Amino acid sequence: MERVIGVCLLVAGVISSGRAAEGTQVRIGFFPNITHGQALYAKATGEFERATEAKLTWTPFNAGPTAIESMFTDAIDLTFIGPGPTINGYIKSRGQKFVIISGAASGGAGLVVRQEAGIKTEKDFVNKRIATPQLGNTQDIAARVWFADKNIKLKERGGSLALFALANPDQLTMFKKKEIDGAWTTEPWLSRLELEADGQLFLDEKTLWPEGKYVTTHLIVNKAFLSKNPDLIRKLLGAHVDITQKINSDKAAAAKILNDQLKKETGKSLKPEVIARALERVEFAWDPVRSSLFKGAEAAHRIGFLRSKPKLDGIYSLGLLNEVLKEKGLPEVAN
Repeated sequence: MERVIGVCLLVAGVISSGRAAEGTQVRIGFFPNITHGQALYAKATGEFERATEAKLTWTPFNAGPTAIESMFTDAIDLTFIGPGPTINGYIKSRGQKFVIISGAASGGAGLVVRQEAGIKTEKDFVNKRIATPQLGNTQDIAARVWFADKNIKLKERGGSLALFALANPDQLTMFKKKEIDGAWTTEPWLSRLELEADGQLFLDEKTLWPEGKYVTTHLIVNKAFLSKNPDLIRKLLGAHVDITQKINSDKAAAAKILNDQLKKETGKSLKPEVIARALERVEFAWDPVRSSLFKGAEAAHRIGFLRSKPKLDGIYSLGLLNEVLKEKGLPEVAN
């Protein structure tokens, strides 16, 4: 009798384990940007839900620092996000709150200036006003590092260049009104500033990195959630890899899906030429480009944005991603 009960309990445990993800609530953060293409695609098609059998709730953000705060308050479980806020959040939580589990995008960021602003060289930023999406976000830090490296002083440090935070939609509005001289931002806003506001790309950020590769977006997860739901996260990563391949294999088809979802998120779709140019600049990949994150952290420390030397040991947890890649016959990434 005891043996029968034991077998029944074992079977029940197997069934329960196999269905553990079904009905689980998963809260995911993302930005309505092309650099978060896999998130937009997944939300549009329901591929994450089908892969995990979980109930997903999506939360949009304008920039990374707000997403990190939501992670700290346990309002979200995962989020697509850039490296700047990830580094800050990891240091702030002493590595206890979250880990990076996959890359998502490289490229698609840079500095666009108004053609009438007279910015032709690095010497032309005197008394100019340049916007970034949010204080401490990835593009804000990139801008601060670049201006510091070029010995261009910000007003807050006694110089003449004003660098300030402004949400992406407001950047476009103020750009058209000639109330700002440029913006360091990400796609599709780079292309929108060029094609809708007669802006000029002054600097494509990929020119600053070896082989033009640097992390723009990766995926992070709450460590406690990962510990409780490894199988669910593994399935989600499988769908993430599949979506990445689908986007890369047919950009035209992906553009329609992404554009339709952007219209749902923002109330307005992108012009065909805008989304086409944006997709040309963004490389979708699950490789998190680890070296660029560490280099970016060192640069942020060098200019004083990070007060102490960044300790990022353990920030990556790529084991589940590599399991997925191995199953799919794809090269693993450095863990």
